[in-house]
Amino acid sequence: MQKKRILMVKLAISLCVVGTVLGGCTTTGMTGVASTDKVQQIDASVQTTLNRLYSTMPSSRELVGKARGVLVFPSVLAAGFIIGGEYGEGALRVGNRTVGYYNTVTGSYGLQIGAQSKAIIFLFMTQDALQKFRDSQGWTVGADASVAVIKAGANGDIDVNTATEPVDVIVMTNQGLMANLSIEGTKITKLRVQ
Repeated sequence: MQKKRILMVKLAISLCVVGTVLGGCTTTGMTGVASTDKVQQIDASVQTTLNRLYSTMPSSRELVGKARGVLVFPSVLAAGFIIGGEYGEGALRVGNRTVGYYNTVTGSYGLQIGAQSKAIIFLFMTQDALQKFRDSQGWTVGADASVAVIKAGANGDIDVNTATEPVDVIVMTNQGLMANLSIEGTKITKLRVQ
């Protein structure tokens, strides 16, 4: 029990350090506040990310079209050395209209070194899943909802048969769709726009 407590303290300290470093990469930091200029940048990046998704995986357009809401984090930066963290900012779209801005934070522990960036797209496939997300003060993958990470099929396009949960997730890097990725514990919080 003592070892677990020490590990948790080390993890909390490391996440604070990583959060400060990652927060320094944005204009809003981790304060939960976004400026008008920042939300314009987020909106542009969200549209660019969706366009890239549609061009590299054409079947994704149909799946995104079926979703009740689409939460796009265009650039989630992950960094770590044994203990790591991820941070990104994005927008929730309902009916092709932005209805809110959010940040995502994840902590991790294990063999890791370096940094990478990826886009994460949450597809709320049911109205109930979307409403629970919008009503929450802070939403955590695995605790508040189970999600299915969508994988690429044999042809390299999205395998729509893996889109089975009320919330599905697409994760992309510059190399394409990522598979076998766990996003359990990812925390999403609404940003306040000023």
